[in-house]
Amino acid sequence: MKQWKIFGAFVGVFLAAYFLPLGNTKVSGAILEAFKMLQWYARNHTLACVVPALFIAGAIITFLSKEAVLRHLGPRANRFWAYTVASVSGTVLAVCSCSVLPMFAGIYAVGAGLGPAAAFLYSGPALNILAIFLTARVLGFEIGAARAVGAIVFGVIIGLIMSAVFRKDERERVAAAAALPDPPKPRRRVWQTMLYFAAMMAFLVFSDWYNPGNVIVHRADGVAIRAVLLQETRDEVVVQVDRPVAGLKVGDKITLAKAEIVELEEASNWVMSVFRVKWYLAGAMGVGVLLMVWRWFDRAEVKEWMENTWVFAKLLVPLLFGGVFVVGFLGALLPEEQVASLVGDNSVKSNVVASVVGCLFYFATLTEIPILQALMEHGMAPGPALALLLAGPALSLPSLLVIRSVIGNRKTAVFTVLVVVMATVAGIIYGALV
Repeated sequence: MKQWKIFGAFVGVFLAAYFLPLGNTKVSGAILEAFKMLQWYARNHTLACVVPALFIAGAIITFLSKEAVLRHLGPRANRFWAYTVASVSGTVLAVCSCSVLPMFAGIYAVGAGLGPAAAFLYSGPALNILAIFLTARVLGFEIGAARAVGAIVFGVIIGLIMSAVFRKDERERVAAAAALPDPPKPRRRVWQTMLYFAAMMAFLVFSDWYNPGNVIVHRADGVAIRAVLLQETRDEVVVQVDRPVAGLKVGDKITLAKAEIVELEEASNWVMSVFRVKWYLAGAMGVGVLLMVWRWFDRAEVKEWMENTWVFAKLLVPLLFGGVFVVGFLGALLPEEQVASLVGDNSVKSNVVASVVGCLFYFATLTEIPILQALMEHGMAPGPALALLLAGPALSLPSLLVIRSVIGNRKTAVFTVLVVVMATVAGIIYGALV
């Protein structure tokens, strides 16, 4: 079967290379946009987000006690506490889906139940505290509150349904775990292991600390544009207009060459204050991790940690990069005006479309808010807006590829359907109330 999959991938790449109409300006432009998005992802998310999360995932499977995971998050754990911890952890971690995916893979591999793991996978990125506050500030308190409540409630519901649907598989996992020999006695005390993981989590939170993107672009022609920075490559930036100026409307996206920008002035607030010193804070946490590894871990353990991290890297990174490239290509072929025209009312169809778009397209944390603001300016209804907010951060084409590699096709399909259904129902209810 594996060889057939490899053969199918070869055939797919060959057919795309053979038939792709490169003479079509729209297609060639979409390819360029895909590479721009990939470069943006590499520059802004890989080193600060994906790499630290991979080390944490490797540490989870290497050092975290399987008994502790089974006791607190396993299939037979206390459901109330298991789902509570899994569904609200995103407020503490404040990380994006890129970081959640490796940690999800790690806790699932070490014995966490499918239900709590699925709740963590859904709620983690959706419940990012910075994103919740920014949603309420930009889009309104009601939709911000609905996003927070929906992320927690639906995370628990999705986890419970996943656990019920695949309870036979879960029983087999429990039996397989019970058949394993008892692990050796931990070399460290519990508080040492907890401090080690806390320092790594803090490093990830600070290294991946978000810039909300509120900027004032001072162009060479003297025009100052208040905008949200959506994407930055080596030579240009893409911004979304926040206030009308010089013929530009709120929600307009413009691409500016860095050569025509005199100054890119950043907003001043507490989030930006932390952002400006994030590498000092992350560096302090990193030094702490290195000191703990030097004092408390032996060479064999560190080697095993690195090997497990490399296994996760080989599994996840190609899927993330490939998924981001495809999303960049498809996003260029589907302009916002076209998407907004499909979600202009609160019908079931509009909410389903919004949920499906959210599940497929990649939205880096916080960027979904200005994008949604632009869609609403183009006529998107409130119900589909909430549906996209509840589906978007949790899933994307890159994350679907990764989740499939961790839990398989059937579980991934059920998880995706549940996210679409829950987001659609929430959108319909919210749209009717608003």
